[in-house]
This record gives sequence, C-alpha cells and structure tokens, in this order.
Amino acid sequence: MAFQGSLKELPLPDIIQLVSVSGKTGKFTLSREHDRGYIFLKNGQMVHATVGDLVGEEAIYSLAIWNQGEFQFSPNEEPDRQTITKSNTNLLMEAARRLDEWRVLSKKIPSVDYVPELMMRENRHEQITLNPQEWMLITRINGQRSIAEIGRALNVSSFDVAKILYGMITGELVQLKKKLDSFNGQSGELVDLASRIRDVAEEYIGDSAHKTIEKHFLHALDRIMSGEGARAVETMIAEFEKTASLLRGLAVTEQLRSRISQLRAAS
Repeated sequence: MAFQGSLKELPLPDIIQLVSVSGKTGKFTLSREHDRGYIFLKNGQMVHATVGDLVGEEAIYSLAIWNQGEFQFSPNEEPDRQTITKSNTNLLMEAARRLDEWRVLSKKIPSVDYVPELMMRENRHEQITLNPQEWMLITRINGQRSIAEIGRALNVSSFDVAKILYGMITGELVQLKKKLDSFNGQSGELVDLASRIRDVAEEYIGDSAHKTIEKHFLHALDRIMSGEGARAVETMIAEFEKTASLLRGLAVTEQLRSRISQLRAAS
C-alpha cells in the first residue's frame, strides 16, 4: 500500500523512521517544484538515494533539508545498485547536524539559487590569503553561475559550496546577487524583506525561539520561490507574532508588530 503526504507536515527524518521501524522495502519519491529525489530502502535500511547530480549519502543530506514538497512511498521497489552503507541512525544524525548548520548559513545565503560574484576592493590593501578550497571556488565564480551550478561544476554538494562561501561573504571577498532567470525582482525583494523581519523577530523574541523562527523563515523562502509572493511573508509574520505572544506577552508582541510595520514601510 502506498504511503504519501506533505514534507511540510512530516519532515523526511520522521518519515524514514516510521518506515524503517517496520522493516519495509520500497522507494520514496520526493517532489518539490521541478526537483525530484528518490530514496530506496531495503528491509527498513536506506541503501540508495539520488537527487539531481547527487547520489548516496549526499543525496540524503540534500533531501533532508527540504521543508516543502510531497513524498510518496511505493512498497517492494528495489534499486539496481547500493550507494549507501551507513546505518539510518548515523545518516539521520548527520542530516540533523547539517540542518542546524544550514540555519546559520541561511542568514547570509538565503538560497543556493543566488549567484556569487567577487567584490571590488580598490581602497583596501591588506593581503588576502585563501585556502585550497577557496581557490578552487574562486576559479568557478563568474558572476553567472549560481551556488547550485558551481556545486555541480565542482562535483560537490551545494551545502559544501555554501559553507565555503559563508566565510568569504563575511570577509567581504564575495557578495551574492539574485539569479534573474530563477525569480523576478519582486521575489528577490521579498526574500530580503523576509530576512530582515527574521532578524527583528530574533531580537524581540529571543534565543529560546530560534528554531521556531528559523522554521517559519525557511518555509517562507520556499513559498516565495514557489511564487506565493507577499502571502508567504504575511504568513511568516503571523507565526512570529503568535510565537511572541506565547513567549513574551502582549507588550513585546505589539513592539514587534510596530517594528515590522516600519521595515515594510521602508522597503
């Protein structure tokens, strides 16, 4: 019997746990916009996965950070090869660690569809030292390739490219721009606005709500990229206000609402 649902309601790690406990064999098909990913289980153990150009463990880690999309499990389908040997526990622990890292990276890198470009440093004369990974990345930056495309060119995951870029962006060696053929200018502006609102929410609500704030922020990004526009930002704001009300009370919620209104008026 097929098993299907929404990744928004049931994250991939939870889905895998449910199916693996029963020792099932079959194939998960995951879909998000134009992306498709596949995970094969044999007797409850993940044995093969693929998404885009990624295969095996890296495909699992990439799929685990999807927070939008649909999944379907088709029983009794087996792969023609095995690309995964680690246990489900080890794979899901690593996936959780990377998800935590992505929450940090997303503060400077909202999406792997952004395009990195080198920054001009005309009035800065300090010596710049790059490690081998950064040099390798520099050779692929041409102001046209997105982070995802650079990853494919280097045969590494977008996540690993983003980790290298994070330090280079912080050091003002690289900046990001929107990929025009990925989304229009309005969507880019909404992503920037959502990021600023996220920062304000963290300021007013506090560290105790960090994971909740990041969850709603990442949901908003996915919805913006899916074409939902301002509705995605409205939903995110409503969730932030609900969280503020529960944790900090009415007075802080009103302050947060006022600050967000100021941000939106200035954008």
